[in-house]
Amino acid sequence: MTSTAAWSSPLKQDGAGALPLVMRRFFFLPAIAAVLVCTRASAQVTAPGLFERFAAFSAVTGYEQALVDTLIGELLPGATRDRSGSAVLVLGSGSPRRLVYCPLDEPGWVVGSVQADGYLTLRRAPGRLPSPLFDQQLEGHRVTLFGRWGPVPGVVAVRSIHLTRGRDAGTDDPFSIDDARVDVGAVAATGAKALGVDVLTPVTLAKKPLRYGSGLLAAPMAGRRAACAALVLAAREARPQGGTVVVAFVTEQNLSQRGVRTVRRTQGPFAEERMVDGGTGAPGAPTETKDGWLLPAAYASMPVETISLTGSDSLRARIGRWIIGGMP
Repeated sequence: MTSTAAWSSPLKQDGAGALPLVMRRFFFLPAIAAVLVCTRASAQVTAPGLFERFAAFSAVTGYEQALVDTLIGELLPGATRDRSGSAVLVLGSGSPRRLVYCPLDEPGWVVGSVQADGYLTLRRAPGRLPSPLFDQQLEGHRVTLFGRWGPVPGVVAVRSIHLTRGRDAGTDDPFSIDDARVDVGAVAATGAKALGVDVLTPVTLAKKPLRYGSGLLAAPMAGRRAACAALVLAAREARPQGGTVVVAFVTEQNLSQRGVRTVRRTQGPFAEERMVDGGTGAPGAPTETKDGWLLPAAYASMPVETISLTGSDSLRARIGRWIIGGMP
């Protein structure tokens, strides 16, 4: 493992102070703005806006509760939190009982240690990884740490070209999670902890959703986030013509499927189940599977995962028809 002396980061400065004021403003104000955007009044919910807003959300496996708070407190009147931490909304009454659900969690990392020089090491959060190379997207990129008092921006340091002799293709191993050193602008462990960052603080890539091309939206985990946004919109608009529809936003899908298992035990049995999630493929209309609907995403599991806003709205319409009881 390389010493932190051989790493370079734009946030770290010499001396005993923390970030210069101008740099703190540059990095912290976008995070504050993101929190303000996420607390808009529910009356302003629109389809394109909600797809983009959901793409900015983060919910590392085991740390989904901030997103569940937003669902219950703002977006889904009448929804409750069950014992697994999932958000559950019951529409209608009687039989048959049907279930439609969307996973909330995503692969990510947690702080492994806070070092004396203020750098943070990382460990993977539990759960399945989408790719063996998943950790490599961290190197040199901005991240967000969800600290005790809110989001904290940081950057993963890269190896210093001044303190190493370059890269030897024959001996230089690929970047791994053991190589990650996160800089939050602190020069001592006390400075990092003063920001609300400590061991097990969840970490994701910084998310800044980007619209481009003809109705495309790019962001990490854009497929799953847009699928969940489509389910929110459908649940706000549609009501079953007969029977009961349970709408659930479930936790820990990438680990043990704890959320959906709990919903089945406490709300079932169900005559029919449908899952909505992100898939892979050219951005466009959702595809139907035996388990539900998948919203295709290009560059899946990459920082620029891309979905179609029109396709996302088509998914909303399909879910709505299914909730009502018509053909999907």
